[in-house]
Parts: sequence; C-alpha cells; structure tokens
Amino acid sequence: MPGRYPTVDELTSGAAALAAAHPDRVVLRCIGTSRAGEPIRLMSVGRGSRHALVVAGPHANEPVGGLTVLRLARYLLRPGRPARFTDTAWHFVLCLDPDGARRNERWLKGPMTFAQHYRNFFRPGFAGQPEWLPTEPGAEPMPETRALLGLQDELRPYLQCSLHGVDVGGSFVQLTRALPGLSDELAQSAADLRIPVELGPYDAFFWPSPGPGVYDMPRPQETDQFVSLPAATATSTWFHPHPYGTVTAVVEAPMWGADGVGDTSPHPDPYGALETISRTLRQDARTLAGLLEQVRPHLLATAGPLLAPVDEYLAVSPGLADEWAPEAAGLPPMNRARIMALRIAARRLVVRTAGMLHQTLPPQALPEPLAEVRSTLDRFLTERCAAFEADCGARWIPVRDQAEHQFRIVLAAAELAERSREPRAVRA
Repeated sequence: MPGRYPTVDELTSGAAALAAAHPDRVVLRCIGTSRAGEPIRLMSVGRGSRHALVVAGPHANEPVGGLTVLRLARYLLRPGRPARFTDTAWHFVLCLDPDGARRNERWLKGPMTFAQHYRNFFRPGFAGQPEWLPTEPGAEPMPETRALLGLQDELRPYLQCSLHGVDVGGSFVQLTRALPGLSDELAQSAADLRIPVELGPYDAFFWPSPGPGVYDMPRPQETDQFVSLPAATATSTWFHPHPYGTVTAVVEAPMWGADGVGDTSPHPDPYGALETISRTLRQDARTLAGLLEQVRPHLLATAGPLLAPVDEYLAVSPGLADEWAPEAAGLPPMNRARIMALRIAARRLVVRTAGMLHQTLPPQALPEPLAEVRSTLDRFLTERCAAFEADCGARWIPVRDQAEHQFRIVLAAAELAERSREPRAVRA
C-alpha cells in the first residue's frame, strides 16, 4: 500500500490490524456516521495527559492523509516510543468524508495521469464539505461535521492537524496560531523529497506569511480570500477548538508538483498573464455552461451529487474571472509564483467541472443528442487536461513521498506546538 493511496476499506483494515496487534495501545472506535451511513472511525494510539488530533480525508478527493495516519501510528508503536511524545495520546480520524472518498476510488490505483484523475474526480460543493460549518441561519451541521466537533470538545487537543492533498502545485501549511520554526522544517522536508513549496498559494493568497510556505489564517473581518468563493476560514472547524489552546495546522502535500509555485521572481508580463487567465476561464466556463444546459433536462436523479458541485463551480467562475482580471483592484503584487497559483486554480476549476459533468453522462445507451454532447465533453476534457499539465510543467510526486512529507510536518508541528503551548482556556 505505501506505493499508492489506500481505499476506505484498506484504511479500516490497516487500522484494525494495528489494533489487533497492539490491543493495549491502540483503540479503534466509531465517532459518528456519514450522511450515507458509513462509520467514521477514530484510531487512538497510546495514553497521556496531552492529546494530538490528526484528521485524514476531510476532502473527498485528497486520499494521501489516510496513508499518513497509518505511517504515524506505526511510528508511534515502534519499540522505544519517541521520548518527546511519551505523555501524548494520538488520535487519528481515518477518513472524515468516507462517502465522497468512495466516489474517488476509481482513480486511486492509476494510471496517475491528469486524464484518469479528472475523468473520475469527485468533490462535493462547499456546503457538503465536512470541515465547514453551515452559514445558513438555523442550519444544522452535517453528521460528519458534528462528529468532528464532538471529538474536538472531548479531547481538547493541544494540536490538530488536518491532512490535505492539493492535486497540482506545492506544499504549504496554514496555521491558526504561530509555530515558530515550522517553515524551516517544511523547507527541509520539501527539499529532501523534491516537493515544491508554495510561496503564493491560491488558498492563502491574501494571508500573512511568517516564513516561506507557512500562512497565518485570518480572523473574522480580516481579508480572507476572493469574494466570489463562499467558504471562509472563520466558518471552519479549524477554529472551533481554539479556546482550548489548540493550534490547528492544515498540511498540504501535492500530487503533482509545479515548480513555478516557488518562484518569487518578478513576472515579465503580469498584466498579459492575468488577462489570459481571466479570459480563458470565462470562455471555458461559458462553454461548459452551454453543454450543461443541453443535457440538464435529461439527467437522472442519480446525477445530483455530481451536478451540485458543477453548478457551484460554474456559478463562481465568472466572478473569479473578474477578480483575476488585470484591472481588478486588491490583488497583491503578482510575481511568478502568484501567477502560477492563479493559472493552476483556473485550469483546475475547468477540468474538475468538465470531469464531473462528463460523469453524469455514462456511455451506455445514450440518445444521439446526449452522445454528441458527451463526445464534445470528452474532447474538451482531453484538450484541457493536456494544456493544464503542459502549462504548469507538472511532475508526479510518488505517493510514498507525499505521505512521508506530511508525516514529517505533523511530527514537527507536534513538537513545536508542545514547546509553545498556551494554557488551556475553558469555554464560558
């Protein structure tokens, strides 16, 4: 398994094997169920007065965290447990979104190409992602979200790590509280494993950075992200345990590396680059919206989980194209790294949308008009995937190295958080 991503069932069996081999040190339990009734499992390793929480699979399309938590558990169970963690109980959520993770399992075993990935890609819309709290008045959190919130309140961890796997780009870490020294640890691990460090990531485009690749999450009312996007860190579960003195680290490890995300040299033509990014996104979104309207009346009810994020992506694309236009106000200085981040974000938005729309049209017995649309989508997706890969110079990073990088950053964050731990606050 270390050479590829694990499935939900493989994660469960791996954790069960560890619990069977170490019954005195490993506890496997269910902390809730998903919307589809899947168990959300927690593996706890060791005992202590302190607690560290690691969450894998918060995004359905990012499976590397599952491999990372198994790697961490095996490390902690070795003879002669690391002295610095002898008083720490570690808790690993194996997969926070098992429903969505199962929808991505068609591409897990490869081949690892852009075409294979995006043709089988799934990611729910913002409201269906369990790390986000509902923003509608009176709305209840999803069952997956409730399970995580309850666990945070139970453990009051000094550290929470959320394991993410960006599809294209580089590694970076987002923090709810400063961890001095983490940037150096990130740089060393990335250099060892030939993983780019993102120096202007799309997810943290406007955030302060205390060191290369590390970004401080904004508090409410601070500039967070592009206004066209509905989610914001202030409405995330990352800040929920903050009153307990918890520091949350969101650890990103890329599937495909793009070295340009680490180049902070001046861009020779930022105006022209932004104009191309904005125009191309607007045109491609318009093309996909036209194809969607041709097929929407014919889609089965089973297309709903795919159709919701497609509608959402197409709804935000025009606004993002406007915000990324060269005449837009409020953009930071646009060096090569930031231009590359926006180029990746625009390309990714298009191929994700096209890939999920393509999946709503299975080839079996399609009537002629729909078969023609599917053929058009197929060509569009092939062309855009090739352009995306070439545009950012993507190179595959072995799964083993992705997980090793997260493993190192989680351990470094745990040690640094322990050193700088604030006294635990208590909720009023």
